[in-house]
Amino acid sequence: LDDAVVGVLGGGQLGRMLCEAGSAMGVKVAVLDPSAICPASALAHRHVVAEFDDRYAVLEFAKACDVVTMEIEHVDAGTLDELEKQGVRVEPSSSTIKTIQDKYRQKLHFRKYGVPVPEFVEVTGLESLEDAASVLGYPFMLKCRRFAYDGRGNIAVRSKSDLLPSVKALGGFEQGLFAEKWVSFEKELAVMVARGIDGTTRCYQLNFSDLSRRSICHTVLAPALIPKAAEKTALDIAAKAVASFGGAGVFCVEQFLASDNLILLNEVAPRPHNSGHLTIEACYVSQFEQHLRAVLGLPLGDTSMKVSAAGMYNILAEEVTIQGELGASIAQKIMNKAFSIPGASVHWYHKRAFRRQRKMGHVTVVGPSMAIVKQRMRQITDGSEAECKHPTEKPAVGIIMGSDSDLSTMRHAGKLLDRFGVKYQMTIVSAHRTAERMYSYASNAHLDNLNVIIAGAGGAAHLPGMVGSITPLPAIGVPVDVTALRGLDSFLSIAQMPTGIPVATVAVDDAENAGLLAVRILGTSDEHLQSKMISYKEELERKVMEKAERLEAMGWENYLREKAT
Repeated sequence: LDDAVVGVLGGGQLGRMLCEAGSAMGVKVAVLDPSAICPASALAHRHVVAEFDDRYAVLEFAKACDVVTMEIEHVDAGTLDELEKQGVRVEPSSSTIKTIQDKYRQKLHFRKYGVPVPEFVEVTGLESLEDAASVLGYPFMLKCRRFAYDGRGNIAVRSKSDLLPSVKALGGFEQGLFAEKWVSFEKELAVMVARGIDGTTRCYQLNFSDLSRRSICHTVLAPALIPKAAEKTALDIAAKAVASFGGAGVFCVEQFLASDNLILLNEVAPRPHNSGHLTIEACYVSQFEQHLRAVLGLPLGDTSMKVSAAGMYNILAEEVTIQGELGASIAQKIMNKAFSIPGASVHWYHKRAFRRQRKMGHVTVVGPSMAIVKQRMRQITDGSEAECKHPTEKPAVGIIMGSDSDLSTMRHAGKLLDRFGVKYQMTIVSAHRTAERMYSYASNAHLDNLNVIIAGAGGAAHLPGMVGSITPLPAIGVPVDVTALRGLDSFLSIAQMPTGIPVATVAVDDAENAGLLAVRILGTSDEHLQSKMISYKEELERKVMEKAERLEAMGWENYLREKAT
């Protein structure tokens, strides 16, 4: 491989990371980019400064390359086609690039191959735009066919009065537009798919992208933690979509997880992607090494994760002064925090100018669990201008009971969690009267980002054990006193679980201890909570010591007399 030269059209951060991967593999990576100081310039084997549509420059650049690929799809597909006719290998193929460049044509392609996409309509003028609104209903998305990325080139049309202003905002009908049905999605998913020279495909772990910041990928978490059936469907759709194209390389397939676990393909990028950056630290073979393997015709590498969980945080240029000082200080603050966090790796792209929402670098965090990864990401981003919000939005503990008659007991678990600042959800789930609801709750609790379940029940008290047999989460049972047996029947029912179905059992009616146990479990991956628990124990000790001193000083009779009053 020492003599192999891969020519990359584009020298941005993706080109830079391709250079880094190539260096480790012994592969020379040359880049063509219009900027003389692009991120890849310092690492590239050769850097040609030219525009992507400079036909002569691209043809000359390719003469010194074994294969030509790209880190940006906004290139001249006609020149790529010319290269192929001259016998130069272009990966992915020029026809693939041409199809993907035009997002309307891309949608037609996927419809032809049976890949599920949102309903869409071509827009060529006012009449067709009004027809699209009639067919799709409001709101709908109006999109540019070409040169749309990171939220640019897309606009939500919410009413008839928005029609013409939206067209104007996108540059007019002459830009080439299409309308797409609004999708109310629960998550935006992404999967990197590698396609070899021989057409074989390999999928990376499905991940979840947070696009809350102006439709720019902000954070990425892997694995995506969605129902297994939905995950399989998403991976199958991604593999089918990539298999429908020609040429080799790594593709990013972006998808929507809609209601009822419906998976719809959003769009495909024919190159390594921001969503796959975490593969550098989290997977055996990164997306960048994989792309080079694919375009060179080498065997595809192992796409599996070598850690249990990973997250990626984009360092975006935020609100800045004209000189960019504020943007630089924000970025530096994030990086300085990351340097002290276990499992965190910083990637700086060496871009000279800070422009609003420009990707300046990223931080990858890996860990033994998703809870630990999220906690480490919070440590990095808390207090920055770009706070990672989504890890703390959902409750960590589920408190359930078989009947509202158990609420007077179970409320104490909630009060304890409130004291420690732990978010929880509380609801009624009967093992006998709502069996299907119980099964659904227990099956999906971990997918809803819960970490512990506290289940209270009296009498037969089957709820904790049944939930514990279904969920992969720690389950804590609270026996509730509702019969003449003073809760002993409930206690024995919960405590005597068969081997393989562990359910922690606290004393009868002691929901507060169940809350404490939940906090201790959460504290194993949250240093802040663990510190609070240590303080709580110290407070318990202080109170006992105060009582001991008073008893010793007052004598038992006076002590009891004072206590009675």
